[in-house]
Amino acid sequence: MQPFSVPVLPAHPRIRPRTALVASADRSFRQRLAQILTGLRWEVREAEGGAEAWSEAEAAHPEAVIVDSWLPDLDLSEFLSDFRRRFPGVDVVTAEGSSAEESTRGPYRQELLYALRRSEESDTAAWNTAPAIDAARPVPQLSKIELPNFELPKIVLPKAELPRPVRALEFAAADSSARRAASNVASLASGAPKAIPIRNGSASPPAESCSAERLPEMVGNAACMLEVSRRVRLVAPRMTPVLIEGPTGSGKEIVAEALHRLSSRSRKPFVAINCAAIPESLLEAELFGHTRGAFTGAVQGRTGRIEAADGGTLFLDEIGEMPLGLQSKLLRFVECGELQRVGDNETVRVDVRIVAATHCPLATQAQSGGFRSDLYYRLAVFLIRTPALLEHQEDLPLLIEHFFKKMGRDAPMKRVDESAMAKLAAHDWPGNVRELEHVLERGVILAGDNPVLTSSEIDFGLSVN
Repeated sequence: MQPFSVPVLPAHPRIRPRTALVASADRSFRQRLAQILTGLRWEVREAEGGAEAWSEAEAAHPEAVIVDSWLPDLDLSEFLSDFRRRFPGVDVVTAEGSSAEESTRGPYRQELLYALRRSEESDTAAWNTAPAIDAARPVPQLSKIELPNFELPKIVLPKAELPRPVRALEFAAADSSARRAASNVASLASGAPKAIPIRNGSASPPAESCSAERLPEMVGNAACMLEVSRRVRLVAPRMTPVLIEGPTGSGKEIVAEALHRLSSRSRKPFVAINCAAIPESLLEAELFGHTRGAFTGAVQGRTGRIEAADGGTLFLDEIGEMPLGLQSKLLRFVECGELQRVGDNETVRVDVRIVAATHCPLATQAQSGGFRSDLYYRLAVFLIRTPALLEHQEDLPLLIEHFFKKMGRDAPMKRVDESAMAKLAAHDWPGNVRELEHVLERGVILAGDNPVLTSSEIDFGLSVN
């Protein structure tokens, strides 16, 4: 096999440098395209996912973007739709060679298609030397291509389509998710009832159709859980403030962490503060920081939580418990991005993305005067609601296995029998997913060396009169 080579064009002072952005989780795919495009006098920037691609596009303003057929953090169709609206003049091409919008077709489209074709050829050659996978995806057929404005020989590509095996990352992601979901049910079935009575819920959709849609942090395939994942993907790449509402124990902080992980700020700090857990007299200094001698006991200055999150994400848990006086100071920071430490006359500019959470309807509090309405409207630009466990109780087997695996890192993994599963399914779960985790942890301790939890080990901690 001939070694793969890319023609490198001589420098030309009249040719304006062009920038291309390649977004793909497949490192080899990015490297192949970068090598080819560099030979065509493109400056290439790479991104591993949709959120990073969005950030790179904001910084580099590329002429063209090549997006792989699968992104690890964002839905491809939603990403393309939002990206096209934000960057209308950028030529966006998917890995299959199709345009996200024909009206955005740029003057260098043939070069992009040529680079994709050469990348596909080298990928196919590499796969032919490796064990085959029982999956193939055809590449779009391209006939004769001529590069504009360059004295290159005409490249005639074969008319027959070149089959390209699915890249390992794509195939493994879809296949392993389906097998993992199937094994979840199988492992529980060995000790669980064949038919579990679940109230207020319907059978969950097939794992194959929804496992690829939900985020790994969001355990459960119910429609309400998939909606949480969808909303997280949509808003994560943006600077938009997010308000998370949901009952206690429903995973609001997990959603906030997912928003940070999928954003372009993921390499910067994620700082969380519980507004209900800190006394009112100390909360201002904890948020904004203070100087030495600002109050009794302040023997040295301290950086506040907001300033500590500079460049990253600030998570304000239980924002509804924040005192009204402090809400006005937070409002000023939200509006102008500047804060003033307690005891200091100077202002400090801080760049943070604010994510707030509350267990009570904040709109109702704003209407009744318990929460500043102007602050509410600035925090609730995008709303995500985490459902109570009773709303997606069909996900109970998946949640049980998830927590058993988590607890099984330090001890043999356990399972539940039919009587224990029936008892768990009949509970109302006022403490939601957090209560489920604690009940299972208590049951594991009570079971001792027994690998199976029975109904006698399921203790909800309720007093019996």
